[in-house]
Amino acid sequence: MLNKADSINLLKHVTIKRVLNLILLYFSFILSRIFRKSILLGKPYTISIEPTTACNLGCPECPSGLKQFSRPTGKLNVEVNRNLLRSVGKQLFYINYYFQGEPFLHPEFLQLIQDAKKHKIYTATSTNAHFITPEIAEKIVASGLDRLIISIDGTTQETYESYRISGTLSKVIEGTKAVLAAKKRAGSVTPHLIFQYLVVKPNEHEIPTVYSLAEELGVDEVRLKSAQIYDYTHGNPLIPSQEKYARYKQQKDGTYRLKYKTGNHCWRMWSSCVLTWDAKVVPCCFDKDATYTLGSAIDQSFESIWKSKKYQKFRSNVLTERNQIDICQNCSEGSKVWL
Repeated sequence: MLNKADSINLLKHVTIKRVLNLILLYFSFILSRIFRKSILLGKPYTISIEPTTACNLGCPECPSGLKQFSRPTGKLNVEVNRNLLRSVGKQLFYINYYFQGEPFLHPEFLQLIQDAKKHKIYTATSTNAHFITPEIAEKIVASGLDRLIISIDGTTQETYESYRISGTLSKVIEGTKAVLAAKKRAGSVTPHLIFQYLVVKPNEHEIPTVYSLAEELGVDEVRLKSAQIYDYTHGNPLIPSQEKYARYKQQKDGTYRLKYKTGNHCWRMWSSCVLTWDAKVVPCCFDKDATYTLGSAIDQSFESIWKSKKYQKFRSNVLTERNQIDICQNCSEGSKVWL
């Protein structure tokens, strides 16, 4: 459901340059699918930038929480962020300051947001809300952050901590209340506040109550999200019993498969990319360990990476043999119909 205030705010960030760029991207994506070879016009209209890989929780399907990365833990340098903002171009519409980790563990996180807002870019982030105090909430609102996604995967402590290992539900609710109060004091419609509920078997029974809680608190929106499960073939205790909430479907032999039929295409390869905290460019959010690093935005210009032979080859591979690429094998993006 669209929120009127957020929709108006989104429209305020639309420019002719951004619209034309999006048209070019979509046109080149269609041509690429027809000729099964990467043709690229335009620059990304949305990117994700990782503030840090550090996290205070230990969620069972999260490599950050489980400390399973082969890449180092660190935090985004403020000057590197500023250089990125200058290099990505005025066509950029949306930045999600999140990839892995908990953004508010970055001591200068809100400075990253403020710098992006100077470029009139719509900004978003996702948090477990454990570090949002009344003082931080005031700074969040003042920063200009447009969208704040708060992960709340249960409405009782027992259910919440069954997935959010080491998490405290009361801190999530206190942080939410603090942001809502700060918005009210400032007379601000931003950030648009979303409760994101990652549906797994241990919490699916509390789905109705998360809507009630959001309404009681005054949260703008609730979004249910299906969980990516790494080891799903022979079943997993996290797969919801209600198939509509799962990414996976049980077959007659008892094994599970991704329930979406995927194809040799992916709009994300033309429209967006992800930058890690140390400015490595990776194709999408499924490359959590930066296995398919396409370049370093510290050592190279972003545009040269975006248009490089290496990136173009990866896009072409997606068009011809997507199911052979490991990070694509647990993703539903290729199931979307664009033609």
